[in-house]
Amino acid sequence: MASKRTQEILDIFEKMYGRQTRCYLNYEEPWQLLVATILSAQCTDARVNIITKDLFVKYKTIADIAGADISEFEQDIKQAGFYHSKAKNIIACAKMLTREFGGEVPSDIDELTQLPGVGRKTANVIRGNIYGIDSIVVDTHVKRISKRLGLTGEDDPEKIEFELMKRVPKDYWILINMWFITFGRTVCKAQSPKCQECQLAGYCREQDHPRKSSRKIQQKAPRSRKA
Repeated sequence: MASKRTQEILDIFEKMYGRQTRCYLNYEEPWQLLVATILSAQCTDARVNIITKDLFVKYKTIADIAGADISEFEQDIKQAGFYHSKAKNIIACAKMLTREFGGEVPSDIDELTQLPGVGRKTANVIRGNIYGIDSIVVDTHVKRISKRLGLTGEDDPEKIEFELMKRVPKDYWILINMWFITFGRTVCKAQSPKCQECQLAGYCREQDHPRKSSRKIQQKAPRSRKA
């Protein structure tokens, strides 16, 4: 059972967004959502949807991706960023799916996280959206909102996931994924939150949200990083 404070926060979100959930990534088949989610690491969902619109016409099955030329595939997904590692992981993932799972995307968390490029976040996207399994997806928005609302004091995504699982009733798990992501994109932004418009300002643990330096920091993605 949620604490009184946590339930109040959930009630406000429900009044704001209702109980309808939708995935921001476009897909028709489970494997397409898996590929799109891997592509979405450090890339906007809008950009991924542009890429996959043509990608899923060119590669009609997971077997097509498994047999893709990696250099050509890199060019197909180049706009997603970090395309060398993403292409390597997606093709390796496709090969493992066809070889060990008959081309079907598994629902088990341990089986999913064995796939190249698939960490708990990606696995929970699949479990929640494809199989309707109550799961919490900790992306940058969920992490930021959870900390600002005092629902977690952790920084590690996996620790945040398990802490939210303890604090938030199970029937809200999939909902908060959509609520926090929508809220994080439109109101509680990372560098310029709209605090004056925020319906949850009274629950915020950060009194000030100083704008971060606009200085660009070059980042390199670990080759074997899983999302």
